Amino acid sequence: MCTNGVNAGQLKAAIEQIDEAVALTRRWTHRSYHSAEDGQLEKSATTLQKAQGLLDDVRALLDEAAELVERESAQVGDVRVSLV
Repeated sequence: MCTNGVNAGQLKAAIEQIDEAVALTRRWTHRSYHSAEDGQLEKSATTLQKAQGLLDDVRALLDEAAELVERESAQVGDVRVSLV
């Protein structure tokens, strides 16, 4: 559905694709964290663990953005196009 000049469905789908990419990156970071931890690389493991947490925050924000797109697009009335 196109609202306010923006296709809300496509925007939501784009946000979901970004989330999937971040989820994959988070999994790789998690694996790297365990490798560093198993290799007794404490500082590296700690930094990777922090990165993991930040990626979790990014995913939460993306989820929030997708919900907001849905809510906001429902609130916008019919779009009118006028010839100028």
